[in-house]
Amino acid sequence: MIEKDKGRLEVLARIEEYEKKGWWSKDVEEDPPTIPLTPDKVDYLNKKLKNKIATLFVNIVAIHFIKKLVKTGQMIIKDIKGIENYEAIKDSGAVLTCNHFNPFDNFAIHYALFPYLYYKNGRALYKVIREGNYTNFPGLYGFFFRHCNTLPLSANFSTMKNFMAAMKVLLERGEKVLVYAEQGMWWNYRKPRPLTVGAFKFSVESNVPVLPIFITMNDSDKIGGDGFPIQEYTLHFLPAIYPDPNKSAKENMEMLRDKNYAAWKEVYETTYGIPLSYSCENSENN
Repeated sequence: MIEKDKGRLEVLARIEEYEKKGWWSKDVEEDPPTIPLTPDKVDYLNKKLKNKIATLFVNIVAIHFIKKLVKTGQMIIKDIKGIENYEAIKDSGAVLTCNHFNPFDNFAIHYALFPYLYYKNGRALYKVIREGNYTNFPGLYGFFFRHCNTLPLSANFSTMKNFMAAMKVLLERGEKVLVYAEQGMWWNYRKPRPLTVGAFKFSVESNVPVLPIFITMNDSDKIGGDGFPIQEYTLHFLPAIYPDPNKSAKENMEMLRDKNYAAWKEVYETTYGIPLSYSCENSENN
């Protein structure tokens, strides 16, 4: 019998603590201090030829890597529901939101969208990531992080100005951008967490829909190297939510956030057959 990984047990204990305290967007992983990202270190739109070539190479490798994960049972896709909701907006720029519970949960979304991306129409799935994930990793791992259509956030004002400009270009040309509106990753956490309103700013500013995705999971009969059951994922693609032209930007951001959360909540309660509740007594969503 494989002993449960001590680090994962500590993370689960922090998740329990943070839920009680309502620290919804706080990261439970012990990541190293972030190296600041300056404007000269990121080419958001791949304007440089060397970055275009690197991105093409990394995407080809990533496709094979994701398919291998599924083939070997290291990532289990049990079902994909509601893909017609993606098809309804496949020709439009869109902000995709998903619950964040695993470093590779975006791989599951990639797998579901392979028929619509890359060689099919030249599109890619862009991902908004934290600054440290872009700057902290050296070597080959860092190379892949930096060239897999990632859009790093930054504490640097000039870098964020470039980020926002690039986001607008991507959405208006029809790209799909995955945003983790919960922010911090909570490992194998099954509940939807209250969402940050800023994630919906991209949708409002570019007047594109938000497509909520919620991944539910159940234990498989396979035990991973960390001593915990490998999860079986069911991906739920939900109906797109559109900004209201009669509302202000602030009102739209709040409306999109609330509708996104409500859609996730309904999937959670329907799938698991229990009402959504938190141990946090002062949660406004409790």
